[in-house]
Amino acid sequence: MIKQVVVLAGGLATRLYPITKKVPKAMVPVAGKPFLEHQIAQFKEHGIEEVVMCVGHLSEQIVDYFGDGSEFGISMVYSKEDSKLDTGGAIKLALPYLAESFFVIYGDSYLSQSYTPVVDFYEQHKEETGSRGLMTVYKNDNDIEPSRVLLDDIFVKKYQKDPPPPNAHYMEYGLNIFEREIIDQVDGQVFPISDYFDLLSPKKQLLAFEVKERFYEIGSHDGLAETEVLLES
Repeated sequence: MIKQVVVLAGGLATRLYPITKKVPKAMVPVAGKPFLEHQIAQFKEHGIEEVVMCVGHLSEQIVDYFGDGSEFGISMVYSKEDSKLDTGGAIKLALPYLAESFFVIYGDSYLSQSYTPVVDFYEQHKEETGSRGLMTVYKNDNDIEPSRVLLDDIFVKKYQKDPPPPNAHYMEYGLNIFEREIIDQVDGQVFPISDYFDLLSPKKQLLAFEVKERFYEIGSHDGLAETEVLLES
């Protein structure tokens, strides 16, 4: 079982201005608690024991509140960006902290999907296919946002942000798995997480796990309001 999750929480969260001018997105209050506290509760439910926080903007507020995570029943370490590295660069910077296999989640995502079937699927197919990563996908048919993920059986054939691939029906759900061994195989320091998708998918090394339930997020004011309703119920 994978016991570590990397949380990408280093962005400026400009879509949530003016809230995030003085508060990092992880600390935005939702249903009476910082959003990250809700995420941590979910992590524990799914068997996660260690959180690697990729932080940047106003990160001292996160560290001051959560510390080493012991008060919240989980281990937490921090990888701090001194300059903006984008999502892929943030993972690469955190390399010294990474386990052999680990989850990656976005710092504004609240996901209902259980981690256990995702890991079981990954472990079942990893050795026989030589896969070194997994993307959870949701069939949205351009509804919530453009469908940017094209599948080939159990693999991600292509992820392309702009323009989306023709005939794509899926979107990235927001819960990924990577192997530590591939993290330094992307050159440079500043790049998006999609560069890792591009590294693996042409070699049929990026598995796809379809999630049936939608996700929630606080990356926008509308998303924040919707997630607030969910977590207060």
